[in-house]
Amino acid sequence: MKNFDTVYREFQPKIHRYISHLSGGSDALDLTQAVFLKVSQSLANFRGESSLATWIYRIATNTAHDHALSSGTKQRINELPFDDTASVDDIPDLDSPGADREYIRHEMNACIRGIVDQLPEDYRAALILSEFDEFTNQEIAEILAVSIDTVKIRLHRARTRLREAMTCQCDLYRDERNELMCDRKAGQ
Repeated sequence: MKNFDTVYREFQPKIHRYISHLSGGSDALDLTQAVFLKVSQSLANFRGESSLATWIYRIATNTAHDHALSSGTKQRINELPFDDTASVDDIPDLDSPGADREYIRHEMNACIRGIVDQLPEDYRAALILSEFDEFTNQEIAEILAVSIDTVKIRLHRARTRLREAMTCQCDLYRDERNELMCDRKAGQ
């Protein structure tokens, strides 16, 4: 069994990113700390019936969900801003070679993050766990406490909504290197 310090170092950045996507950046640090407080209190009792990662992500999912329900603001998880951690430093130096490509890629990522953040909570959680955190459908089912069929349905619906939203909000094209690029449509 890993000790808490090792677990914290390995999982804290991942859980913070996951919580940020689920609950918004303003409470993400506090919620991440709450997750690791629960992990530290229960680590000795972890029975290994699932992987350590799925166990910790399950705690994180429950913590974010409970926070959304108890916040009293009636602010739903899927109505939170897409990324309040972005800064001017994230924008590439426009005088450097390849800056146009880097800027377009940055904008494309911001656009996709914005669309993902507008997905319903259940769909967004499944998509984030699958695409960003690279969990298997079985692991996602364990984390979200749902069946594998439910995970497959949520992923299918999330990807369909993402594709539809991108079609409505983005002009997709291939550049000279045949890489997929996008520009936001006017008014978006």
